[in-house]
This record gives sequence, C-alpha cells and structure tokens, in this order.
Amino acid sequence: MTSDSPTSHRAVFGTWPTPLEPMPRLARAIGLGAGDLWVKRDDLTGLGGGGNKVRKLEWTCGAALADGATALVTTGAPQSNHARLTAAAGARLGLDVVLVLAGAPGSSTSGNLALDGLFGATVVWAGDVDDAALDSTAEHVAEQLRQRGVVPALIPFGGSSVLGARGYAECGRELLAQAPDLATVVVAVGSGGTMAGLLDPLGSARVLGVHCGAVTDPARTVSELASGLTGTHCAPETLSLRLDQVGDGYSTLTEAAMAALTLTARTEGIVLDPIYTGRAMAGLIAAIEEGDVVPGQRTIFLHSGGMPGLFGHAATLAKLEEALTFSSP
Repeated sequence: MTSDSPTSHRAVFGTWPTPLEPMPRLARAIGLGAGDLWVKRDDLTGLGGGGNKVRKLEWTCGAALADGATALVTTGAPQSNHARLTAAAGARLGLDVVLVLAGAPGSSTSGNLALDGLFGATVVWAGDVDDAALDSTAEHVAEQLRQRGVVPALIPFGGSSVLGARGYAECGRELLAQAPDLATVVVAVGSGGTMAGLLDPLGSARVLGVHCGAVTDPARTVSELASGLTGTHCAPETLSLRLDQVGDGYSTLTEAAMAALTLTARTEGIVLDPIYTGRAMAGLIAAIEEGDVVPGQRTIFLHSGGMPGLFGHAATLAKLEEALTFSSP
C-alpha cells in the first residue's frame, strides 16, 4: 500500500505518531528532574519487532515499488536491525528479500538473524569484508537476480539515504507537536540517517547524537545526508556528536552501555540494546555529568528499538545471566 500522493511513493508500515512517555525514575537516577526526561517510543513502530528503520523503509520501499521491484537486496552485520526490518517489509509487500551480511555461517545466532529466517529472507554471507566489499557483493547479487528476470531494488546500508532520512524529518515534526518545549533529543548514530532527518525540523542545537561505531566518519556521514535532505550545507563541525561511547568497537559491549541498559530496565521497565540504544543512554548520562544536558529542560531520548539484537549478543546475555538473583523457596 502506498500513499495517495503520486510523488511521495511512500509505503505504509507503521502506526504514527509513536508515543512520547515520561521517564521520571530514570531521570532522578541520572541527575535530572522527574519531569525532565521523556522517551520517544520508536521501538513501537509496529512492523517486524519495531525500530527506527521502519520510518526509513516506508520511503525506500515505496520508491522500490514505484520502480517495479520484485525483490529487495540490502546489506548489514549479522545482527542488523535494518536487515531484519527489510525482511519484514518484504514479507508485508510480497517481495523476495536477499540480505547480504558480513561474516560466515555460524558466526552469529539467534536474535535478529532468527527473525530474518522467520520472515523468509535469503542470507548471502559475504565473509570478513569491509563496507566497500560488502556493497560490491550486494551489487553482484543484484546482477545475478536481474539475469534471472528478477527486478531487484538495492536498499542502502541501514536504510540511510537522503530519501530514507525523510522518515526522521517527519519524526522531528511529530516531536515538535508532542513537545514544543523540547531542548534536546538524544539519538544513537549508526548509519546516520536518523540523526540527519531530525536535524531538518529541529536544528543542530537540539539534536545530540551518540556515535556507535557503525561508520568511520559519523560527522561527515550525517552532514552529507542532512545537506542532501535540506538542500543547505550542514557543516560537520556544527553537529552535536559524542564519540566517546564506542569502546573497543561496534560489536563490543562497553561497561557504560551495560550499566545504562541495566539502569533503564530497573527504573522504567524499558529494554535497550547493547549496540545502539545502550550506548546512546550512556552518552546521555555522560552529557549530564559534564553539564551539556541540564536539569529543568525537556530532554527526549529517542528509543530506536533493537531489542532482538540483544538476544543475539552473547556477551550481554552472559552479563544478564550473571546478574540474576536467586532465592530458596
């Protein structure tokens, strides 16, 4: 199903607007006032386990349908939330989906990968490759499909393109309607499209990104996407972007992320993931400690989803099992 506009080519996957909910107990625990901290529940977007990629896929899949695509091809890590939701979008639309993933069979289990299979996607393992080689493999897969009479649409890594960023420009407008007094929106930065889209309606002063290690130059990535979306140059140095939460690398669990996701769960009953939202919450806590986010102003944490990835992250599951409390009957 697409929207009525002949130029938008937008598929409809989610239920909008997503809720904006208070987080008073967590706010007090991290040094804010009880009414200062709110969470934008983009983990509740509805399709395939939810998450921020749904907003982007509405636009990229809408364009694919308009171009006559019969299959979707995209790339990612083994526990990619974007790959999982592309698989779900394909199932909703009746399109075949091929996921070109870095790594090899057996390198990752459960979590998002299990859902990829549940939604009927085909996985092509690309091996231990960099981003350029992963893209090249996806192009090769797409060409093989064309030779068989399939019409593939290549969906960009993370769904992040100028087109996909429109989904988060719309989210920013939702937030302004829900909380006109918002001072700061905190968001995980993976492939960059979520932060880039938010910058359009909110401006750089009100968006704090937390780099998660998915791209090598997050400021440039976000800048290019934001500039393409608005038609006005967005200088990388104008962005509010924390680079201190990556730790030993994208797929690793940091102590700060583990502490943040544990605190969020135990104060608000909300589950974060170890790669994106856990790091983003750790970045918010650090920003409060350093005085960059202050009490008395409305701060919004954008929950971009990703819970299935937690169940595919062995280090996090081991930590959580260690933390279990047992008592005798």
